Amino acid sequence: MDGRGRLAQPLTWIARLRARPPTAVRRARARIPSGIPHSSLVRLARRGFLVMLRIRLPRGAGLAAALSVVIAAIGYGIIRGDHAPSIIAALKDARDEAANSAGFRLIALHLSGNRHVSREEVLAASGVTGRTSVLFLDVEEIRARLRASPWIADASVLKLYPGELQIGITEREPFAVWQREGRFFVIADDGMVLEPYVAPSLVQLPLVVGAGAERNAKQFLALLRSYPEVRKQVRASVLVAERRWNLRLRNGLDVLLPELDVAGALDRLAALDRDLKLTSRDISLVDLRLADRVTVRLSPAAAQARAEAQKEKKPPAKKDGNA
Repeated sequence: MDGRGRLAQPLTWIARLRARPPTAVRRARARIPSGIPHSSLVRLARRGFLVMLRIRLPRGAGLAAALSVVIAAIGYGIIRGDHAPSIIAALKDARDEAANSAGFRLIALHLSGNRHVSREEVLAASGVTGRTSVLFLDVEEIRARLRASPWIADASVLKLYPGELQIGITEREPFAVWQREGRFFVIADDGMVLEPYVAPSLVQLPLVVGAGAERNAKQFLALLRSYPEVRKQVRASVLVAERRWNLRLRNGLDVLLPELDVAGALDRLAALDRDLKLTSRDISLVDLRLADRVTVRLSPAAAQARAEAQKEKKPPAKKDGNA
């Protein structure tokens, strides 16, 4: 003993370290923690292990730990298998069934404001079904679902306990038919696509054609309404390169409008049609893009007739020789 209750250790390992090369000595020193003898580390580890053995866990701790592992495994499987939506839906159905049994079943639904959207479409958009309970019905959620429909601009939802529901909607008005890449859409005045097809009751709406026409149609068609004599002859308004408009009339005549001063060009077109019946003539194109002139193009039949008429008016060529 060394007087402090510790066993004396032989010093032969020091001699062995001194006999080793410097590199080996550095490696050996690196393995021994600075300031802590090896025996001290062993004692510390032993004491920590004994302390852990003396800890007494409460009754049921093992069962709780096992249940935690099982619940974590089930949650992981639900998330990985994407079963959460179906489980949530099943829980909601069970909740609503319990509330319906308590007398909060939805027995009456009053709908107002719908003209273009059917009652079935409103119910499908709202998510209300025959199993829905008035008690757990979320008014704001239904309102948000209804407003997500392109046709519905706004909606109001009111619960009347124990079993009534009132829904009032404000629809967007169909403004025009938009054609792009051979497909037709019904649009509102703000460019919102309401339907990817055209119902028979909406075929009389103005037709706009081209990329960007759905966003710019409101301003242009408002200007065109100021010229009723021209507007009633228009079959389609075509937006060119999202910069300027052309008009395709019902008789097939194309009218090219400028990018700027569209009102001035329409004034000239209305005056020419009123004075010269320009749109009724045998022409295929009227170019109004230049402010100081109007250019017209004859139709193929009119161009051929004009060429033949000029040939007939041309004087015969003189023959060579003395008269």
